[in-house]
Amino acid sequence: MKAILIKQFVSDLADLQVSDIAPPKQDKSKIQVQITHAAVTHVDQLYAQGLHQNNKRHIKPPFILGNEFSGIVTESNPLSPFKPGDRVFGGALGAYAEHANVSADTLRTVPQAWSNLQACAVGSSGAISYGALISVAGLRRGECVLILGASGGLGVMAIQIAKAVGARVIAVVGGEDKADMVRKIGADEVVSYRDVDWEESVRGKTAGGDGVEVVYDAVDQLTERVGMVRSALKCIKYRGRIVIVGFAAREGKMEQVAMNRVLLKGAAIYGYRFGEDGRRDPRRVVDAWEGFMRLVDCGKVGPVVYERSYDGLGEVARALLDVREHKTWGRAVVKVRSEGEQSKVKL
Repeated sequence: MKAILIKQFVSDLADLQVSDIAPPKQDKSKIQVQITHAAVTHVDQLYAQGLHQNNKRHIKPPFILGNEFSGIVTESNPLSPFKPGDRVFGGALGAYAEHANVSADTLRTVPQAWSNLQACAVGSSGAISYGALISVAGLRRGECVLILGASGGLGVMAIQIAKAVGARVIAVVGGEDKADMVRKIGADEVVSYRDVDWEESVRGKTAGGDGVEVVYDAVDQLTERVGMVRSALKCIKYRGRIVIVGFAAREGKMEQVAMNRVLLKGAAIYGYRFGEDGRRDPRRVVDAWEGFMRLVDCGKVGPVVYERSYDGLGEVARALLDVREHKTWGRAVVKVRSEGEQSKVKL
């Protein structure tokens, strides 16, 4: 089968190549999935270059790149909740491939109203954003929330979730095309981080200029050029809450925050790692998924797929570069195989 196999870490994402490798062996404890679509995320960039903390532990070459996918079940244990032919989406290492063996607990059934492409674009972002905003930050109806990184895969889910629970949303983006998009999915106000003193602009859009109650920080890229927690502290009101989904950084360096600013604002700062929550307390992840899917079932949250088409695994490098260069919005998705196309590889 074809896959993006990392034989050694790359310094340039353009060097990623498609390899022909043996398909995964049958494993009765796993679900075999024919992958139709694979999402393009910041984590994939880090994994490919050996820059993620997991690369120092268990994600070491050789491995197949990619973390989120959708596809069709080709084989499963008779006791499994998933049967051959079921459309599924989920998260597991090895998504940039034609086939994968994954654990049942990493899969969800694709909602009937969604295509595999749309399900892949949502991936785990919806549950992560729900857990961060509702379970951790405790966002409530009538509050104002600032979404940093609003045009990304996590941000577009956070906007919709916040609106669904009755909050007012201020979105921070970096371009007019992205501003138009976040307005369409519900943002009440939009601010560009390219503007001088954009934090003051945010405060000016809040009641009495006091600031927002909650900040959702999805700008977690080590290469990001704009503010994170320091900017958030300028934007929140007294006793505001900040939830960080990933690594807070400025200009490629981990951010250092002056604790006196936290003290003076009486601020609460939460770090949220979805996977770690699941390892320490699986019920929290179950609750996040169930809460998010209730909003989906009510039609209050939907997929946001980047408009450019990436056809085939050969387009993975281009897609990752587009994400790194901030060209994309929502979730960029690579089509690995057409949804109705039958596998030519026997597992």
